[in-house]
Amino acid sequence: MIDIFVVNETALLESVVLGIAQSPGPVPSPGQAYDPKSKLYIERGEYPMESDMVKEMSEFERVLKKYGVHVYRPVNLPDVNQVFSRDISFVIDDRLVIPNILADRKRELDAIAYISDQIDPAKIIEMPEGTRAEGGDVMPWNEKLFIGYSEKSDFEKYVTARTNRAGVDFLKSQFKNREVHAFELVKSDDDPLKNALHLDCCFQPIGRNQAILYPGGFKNPEDVAFLKNNFGDKNIIEITAREMYMMFSNIFSISPEVIVSEKNFTRLNNELRKRGFTVEEIPYAEISKQEGLLRCSTMPLKRKL
Repeated sequence: MIDIFVVNETALLESVVLGIAQSPGPVPSPGQAYDPKSKLYIERGEYPMESDMVKEMSEFERVLKKYGVHVYRPVNLPDVNQVFSRDISFVIDDRLVIPNILADRKRELDAIAYISDQIDPAKIIEMPEGTRAEGGDVMPWNEKLFIGYSEKSDFEKYVTARTNRAGVDFLKSQFKNREVHAFELVKSDDDPLKNALHLDCCFQPIGRNQAILYPGGFKNPEDVAFLKNNFGDKNIIEITAREMYMMFSNIFSISPEVIVSEKNFTRLNNELRKRGFTVEEIPYAEISKQEGLLRCSTMPLKRKL
């Protein structure tokens, strides 16, 4: 059996599902893109090549294993993009949540069935019809649970709206031990500089009491004020719209002290080191063309407090 336990974003990582980039299928048409950044690179003829993505993910796996992390990979499904394992399931406390996701991505769940089959069925929660959530929007943070979402008007309008109010309410009902804070995100199907695809595209806790934040990704100023008050201004690294587009907030914590980051994030990486973090820099710029980065590629199964 596989033990699962995740209470926050940064505790020492013991096991994780890392997506794969093999056999992603042909380059999609602009109309098939799930997000505006992918659409942009498709139209430019610069969509990432399989060989480049495989190299980047192999480097990520190498760093994870360097720190003793047990890395699971999905079964390869031909012609299916399986890079972003975060979206299709996620762990909160000792429960694995299987959400409702975009219909076109449901096959990805088959590729991790060998993992979920080794988890106690009593610890698996399947979200009911009508509730929607993706793992990029869901962040356990000790006694709190942060969730990015869209109200009905945006959820029905934008393909990039992935978590709805019903999803928030369902998770709240399942994790009554947690103080749930839901934040409406800014969405755009056309402009990647104005689209917070998931919560982790504009915010992520790091260390023990710090965070990376792009205020412009939130629809409501009071949510930004809450996060700044919760973490404290001096503990927040604020990023710009361009840095949000580059995915500065989508790094990944192996522990409270060790962060994996993209090698081109010079300003962020220098700031992290100033704050005492060990930064493992890897190439991940090709994968970022699909509007996801390091956190999106991972689904932690167990972190040690």
